[in-house]
Amino acid sequence: MISIKNILCPIDYSVYSEKALKYAIEFAEKYNAKLYLMHVLDIRIYDITDPELYNVNVIDKETINKLRERLHKCISEDTRKNIEVETIVIEGVPFAEIIKKAREYKVDLIVLGTHGRTGLSHAIMGSVAEKVVRKAPCPVLTIRHPEHDFVMP
Repeated sequence: MISIKNILCPIDYSVYSEKALKYAIEFAEKYNAKLYLMHVLDIRIYDITDPELYNVNVIDKETINKLRERLHKCISEDTRKNIEVETIVIEGVPFAEIIKKAREYKVDLIVLGTHGRTGLSHAIMGSVAEKVVRKAPCPVLTIRHPEHDFVMP
């Protein structure tokens, strides 16, 4: 029998990670599992899409707390009543930190959005999802296209 007690869902605030979060919540509710939401501040680059949250020179406790708050808001109050949720905000190389936390928290399933990049973009950016799938200590469910929902027959 499959036992899922801890689920890790990395969030990068893309439409792909939002869709992955929906799957992670469903699994957490079904298996009464704890859900870890994780955001990794990539130390290699800073993508300043929200100047209020990111400052190129300083990643201080206030910024970390804002990001943790933002992660917490990804889950509705009703859902938080049904499942245990913990937020993790960390600086590092995303795939390495995801794998490290999966081991540390004894995660049974990682639910991860993937951008589906190919060609030059994939070669330059790499694929966090691909590296996690290859090196994770547990199964990884990747969610690629938000328009293709899984439907039970």
